[in-house]
Amino acid sequence: MHGPPLAGLLLTALCAGVAGLCLLRMRAVAAEERRGAAGDALMGLGMAAMALPAGLPGPAAWTAGAFAVVFGAAFVRAVLPLRAAGHHLHHAIGALAMVYMAVAMGAADHGGHGAAAGLPAVTAALLAYYVLYVLYGGLRPVAAGAGGPRGPAGAWAGGGWAVRPELAGACRVCMGVGMVAMLLAL
Repeated sequence: MHGPPLAGLLLTALCAGVAGLCLLRMRAVAAEERRGAAGDALMGLGMAAMALPAGLPGPAAWTAGAFAVVFGAAFVRAVLPLRAAGHHLHHAIGALAMVYMAVAMGAADHGGHGAAAGLPAVTAALLAYYVLYVLYGGLRPVAAGAGGPRGPAGAWAGGGWAVRPELAGACRVCMGVGMVAMLLAL
């Protein structure tokens, strides 16, 4: 990521932590929710790798193309169910945003300018989407009484904490904040 190294490291830690929670959530939720949890985990891992500060061991220059391919495939996978059920629009937008940032960062790294490039109108549109998404997600009331068994034994045995709907929402809001930070650094 282009920007202050400390911000990149903190963003990497946040996104990697969120990805880990999404992987745990993926194991605990019902089959119909696993696809969303898997998409969130992929997005978190990709964002963590992309947010690594320049100069640290991490993604090489060729990885911009790999990110574009992986998230292009994630976009196609998110769009296919849209025709049938209208789900996963947020994942499709997120995948396109990741492709856009990978291409912009790859172009900047290849051009040797040391700063990322991008189309200001596209960056502004993505920023507007993610700011609104984070505000909406952060202000949305949390479902009262949702979740599985409580207590020390039930929380781990039944996956109670991992299936709570507010965990999924919190993960998506955290990744939305991360996306805003990455787009600002673009």
